[in-house]
Amino acid sequence: MAAQFFSSLADNALLVAAIALLMQADAPSWLTPYLKFFFVISYVLLAPYVGAFADRLPKGQVMFLANGVKICGCVLMLWGVDPLAAYAVVGLGAAAYSPAKYGILTEYLPHRQLVLANGWIEGLTVASIILGTMLGGVLLHTKVSGVLLHLDFPLFDTGIDTPAEAAIAIIVVVYAVAALFNLEVPRTGVTLKHLPANPLQTLGDFARCVSHLWKDRLGQISLAVTTLFWGAGATLQFIVIEWARSALNFDLSKAAILQGVTAVGIAIGAVLASAWISLERSVRVIPLGIAMVLIGALAGFFVVPMNALLQHRGHHLVGAGRSIAVQNFNENTSVLLMIALYSALLNVGHSIYMVILVFGLFVASTMGLVQLWFSHNRRAHAGELDRLLAFARAEDPHPRRKG
Repeated sequence: MAAQFFSSLADNALLVAAIALLMQADAPSWLTPYLKFFFVISYVLLAPYVGAFADRLPKGQVMFLANGVKICGCVLMLWGVDPLAAYAVVGLGAAAYSPAKYGILTEYLPHRQLVLANGWIEGLTVASIILGTMLGGVLLHTKVSGVLLHLDFPLFDTGIDTPAEAAIAIIVVVYAVAALFNLEVPRTGVTLKHLPANPLQTLGDFARCVSHLWKDRLGQISLAVTTLFWGAGATLQFIVIEWARSALNFDLSKAAILQGVTAVGIAIGAVLASAWISLERSVRVIPLGIAMVLIGALAGFFVVPMNALLQHRGHHLVGAGRSIAVQNFNENTSVLLMIALYSALLNVGHSIYMVILVFGLFVASTMGLVQLWFSHNRRAHAGELDRLLAFARAEDPHPRRKG
């Protein structure tokens, strides 16, 4: 949990610093969302391979190597490489990190504890989003960056001359702290799987995993929900910043801090879900997704059971690392599409207020369709769903709870 917290903390602080680099270069506002686009492209392109890689080595070792790649991306930014390209390298590390950080849960814990474990992981992840975004804003603040830029090292010229570069230098240290924690991640004793010798064979295996999860009556619902949720969340990061600049005349530092504050409700919802929602009843939170754009607490309460359900089904169908890679592939394809749509709306001249309206209606209506999809499954495949939910009930820590 400590390793995940510090790595995610650095990821979110780095996004703010990378935005500052683009603003420093006078890049147009519609280009800013493409930082996220370049960050998540690795999740989509490498999804067939990072899941298999995560199952090939101990999860702690995978996370350590992935944090090393993230540090390399930061160094490229400091060397003056285009922020979009350098941030893509950081995304490569993040793509390799994700299957390991979630896959270890199903290896380390019994399924009856998955909702609780996801509550802790998501709670810490959201806390890191809050604090990481705020950290990025604080590091860019005039007073803080002024102190950092006046630090001198005898006989050594750092070449760090701007607030954004000073912030990135501090973020490298945070990644290094996360890497140290990665070294202490326990080995679970799960049998490691060999990578297929032929890359095309790996691609075919991944396609099989995608098919298995989308055909599963519970897996397809949780995949649809989490895909929409994280695509919406990634886009909201930029919407909040742009809205704060347009409506409140905030600079990037203040807008980043505001963005962190809006995520507090998600952390509260994640903690409540871990305490109140059993794996068996996880599908019953789907209607909350319709309103998730309105109340942050519902978002946290909504996503934790969905993640636990997907991990539960994925572990049994295709394996821990591969199931997370499939989830990442779908979620980040959604991120790419939503970010591209958001950027296009800004590029053609629509105001941020129109973008918010279109975005909110799209998320709410799409989540409503997912609810109808699940209701159809309940009617048309009642026997199959009952068997799947009975399996979850057998591993439920609250077997007497009715749902």
